[in-house]
Amino acid sequence: MLLPLPLSGPYDYAVEAAGPLARGSLVRAPLGSRSLLGVVWGRADGAVASDKVRVAEVLERHRLPQTLCDFVDWVARYTLSPPGAVLAQALRAKDAFDPEVPRKALIQGDTEPQLRLTDARTRVLTLMSDGLARTQAEIAELAGVSPGVVTGLAQARALRWVELPEFARAPEPDADSSPATLTPDQLRAGEHLRDAVKKREFAVALLDGVTGSGKTEAYFEGIAQALLARCQVLILLPEIALTVQFLDRFAARFGCRPFEWHSDLSDRERRRVYRAVLSGEARVVAGARSALFLPFAKLGFIVVDEEHEQAYKQEDGVIYHARDMAVVRARLENCPIVLASATPSLETYVNARSGKYEWLRLAHRYGAAEMPTVRLVDLRKDAGEPGQFLSPTLRTALTDTLAAGEQALLFLNRRGYAPLTLCKLCGHKETCRNCSAWMVEHRYRKRLVCHHCAFETAIPERCPQCGAEGALVACGPGVERVEEEVRAAFPEARVAIASSDTFAGPAQAQSVIRALAQGDLDVVIGTQIVAKGHHFPQLTLAGIIDADLGGNAGDPRAAERSFQLLHQVAGRSGRGEKPGQVLIQTRNPEDPVIQALAKGSRDEFLEQEMRTRERNLTPPFGRLAAIILSGADAHRVHGTARALALAAPQVRRLSVWGPAPAFYQVLRGKTRERLLVQAEKTIDIQGYLRAWLAAVKIPGGVRVTVDVDPVSFF
Repeated sequence: MLLPLPLSGPYDYAVEAAGPLARGSLVRAPLGSRSLLGVVWGRADGAVASDKVRVAEVLERHRLPQTLCDFVDWVARYTLSPPGAVLAQALRAKDAFDPEVPRKALIQGDTEPQLRLTDARTRVLTLMSDGLARTQAEIAELAGVSPGVVTGLAQARALRWVELPEFARAPEPDADSSPATLTPDQLRAGEHLRDAVKKREFAVALLDGVTGSGKTEAYFEGIAQALLARCQVLILLPEIALTVQFLDRFAARFGCRPFEWHSDLSDRERRRVYRAVLSGEARVVAGARSALFLPFAKLGFIVVDEEHEQAYKQEDGVIYHARDMAVVRARLENCPIVLASATPSLETYVNARSGKYEWLRLAHRYGAAEMPTVRLVDLRKDAGEPGQFLSPTLRTALTDTLAAGEQALLFLNRRGYAPLTLCKLCGHKETCRNCSAWMVEHRYRKRLVCHHCAFETAIPERCPQCGAEGALVACGPGVERVEEEVRAAFPEARVAIASSDTFAGPAQAQSVIRALAQGDLDVVIGTQIVAKGHHFPQLTLAGIIDADLGGNAGDPRAAERSFQLLHQVAGRSGRGEKPGQVLIQTRNPEDPVIQALAKGSRDEFLEQEMRTRERNLTPPFGRLAAIILSGADAHRVHGTARALALAAPQVRRLSVWGPAPAFYQVLRGKTRERLLVQAEKTIDIQGYLRAWLAAVKIPGGVRVTVDVDPVSFF
């Protein structure tokens, strides 16, 4: 049995069953004083004496699909994670296997009772004459009566109690509900995806379309075909809680919303969705990366939207990249998968360019919309007054946009008011007590906050180092500071901030996105949240406040990520009938990323990146793996890192770099050291890591984390 715990492998148990249990069968397994949900993983090897084997109780009605079990094994091997830790990802709704709790409901009685009919009773009986079962609360609300009226009718047997399943059956998407009118490019891409679903074979396609080209409508064609074939569909989205527009568009096309799967679901909602997926009732699921581990009964099509997004990388626990693992799951399920993006990752671009993936292109925006014009604003020559972060050029464009009744987006990928607080007399910088990171001022809350461990404190009145009063100053802009400047310059404008700090939850985030889409806001000042595929038809100006924030010399993907983010921000402008413009403020207009954005030469930029990566033997032309050691005892962490480096086996075409302090040397109170393994693509880097780590004893108090294919270098 495999248990959902970070254990080295399956445990041996005995079961009382009529015959052999299939792989994936669920059991209740004793472990110490606890009883855990476990999964039959295979036949025991007999290493444990029969009198020592404990007995597990079989859950007769439930079983995980064989392909999901194979997927768990594959992810565990690839990421060097304990199989039980990966299984825990697939059992995120353990109570889904508990006995169902039926709902009590009422239907029309079998006989005509003799009772005095009041207006309230008449309304209830008229409502219930359609023969449908409803709960007492539903009847009272729909008929506009008190619950007591319903109770009285039930006691008089005018209504009869019945039991219903625990969850009402959800409406089923209709493949032919409301098909869109497609462009020739969309038709070609859609037909390809329909054909791929019909073949019921593994295939990967890149749906590569400029921003606003209608990629969603194109892959909706593949979803429609899967619905006709009675298959299930998984749609992965980087930020499911923020994609209210996508859910609305899906409902408009197929008549109802898909099932959702993300961390903001309640336990009851999670139980409902999990059961619906396992039974096959959930025909389409739109979810965050963890939806990859749901127990689909008949998965026939996978979509990874905005496949370039870094949010698909799980950075703690089981460390995996959902885009790459989605391709693996599609292969195991023998179904097609489409990766959609206007700015594909270099890995996906190279696979499409080489013919490994089918390359479906949408070269033009949908309908009358045209790509926006892009202008560079050189802040060395066109800077505002001291303390201002909007250049005169951007202020003028903003004035013209608002005067025309149009909307503007100002982008700055910095939360809070200012990224650094320092003393102007002694130079002291306010840093986190738990991390080697600056504290970020949030002026509206009057707090300094660490964006890594969430530690916060009041803004000091005196410098903690020299004691000077009033000497601490905010340096650099955050979105709150830009908002302050916009409100001062345009007091009549309706302004909002779109940042994870300003949203109390998904509902508030969705309300801001809806308000902008419906024209209820004039200016939105946002972080990368606003760059995730939203469609704002009245937005004609995108201003990038500081395009020079994305550099990181230690990260081979830094330039690629900067280009993707800024390109996506620029793509929010001019998506309706009115032309759009993009102003990019920079102090380094000669930078290759900035030049590629200004010229609209995405492929030229990717080709240059490809040559650089190939020369440096970095992904996708080489393999990388990071080993991060962390612990409260800095001396022990440093010593363990050095010992690990000295024990590294010597292998041709593979190099081990480090140890070196991680970018954040201290994080959440833990000292951190990093080693980086770099190898040619032909090297079995997982095998190398297993052999290396098995030969070194890691002392207590030091944690070793392995990240195969890292995308973050912090």
